[in-house]
Amino acid sequence: MQVQVVKSKIHRVKVTGADLNYIGSITIDEDLMDAANIIQGEKVQIVNNDNGERLETYVIPGPRNSGEITLNGAAARKVAVGDVLILITYAWMPIEEAKTFNPSLVFPDEKTNLLK
Repeated sequence: MQVQVVKSKIHRVKVTGADLNYIGSITIDEDLMDAANIIQGEKVQIVNNDNGERLETYVIPGPRNSGEITLNGAAARKVAVGDVLILITYAWMPIEEAKTFNPSLVFPDEKTNLLK
C-alpha cells in the first residue's frame, strides 16, 4: 500500500507579489526551495492564512536570497501582497517508509522570508 505524506513545508512566508498577467505558478526564492527540497515544476499546495484560500500550482525558482514569493496568473487573485502562506508538497511512498519519513520543514524569517 502507498500513502501520500507531507514531503516538505515552507511555514509562514509573506506574499511579495501577485502577477495576474503571468502564465501561472508560484515563484519561490530558490534558497527556500533548496532548504525545503522542492524542485522546479513541482506541484505545491498553497494555504493562505489570511483568507483561508487553498490552491495548487507548480513552482518556478526566483532569485536566491530575495525572499520572493509571487503568485502568478489566476492564483494572483487568491492573495494580497503581505498575506501569510504555508507552502506544502506531498509524496507517495510505501506505508512502512512513510512511518519513518521525515519531511523537510522550513521556518523562514517572517519579516523577510529569508532563511534564518
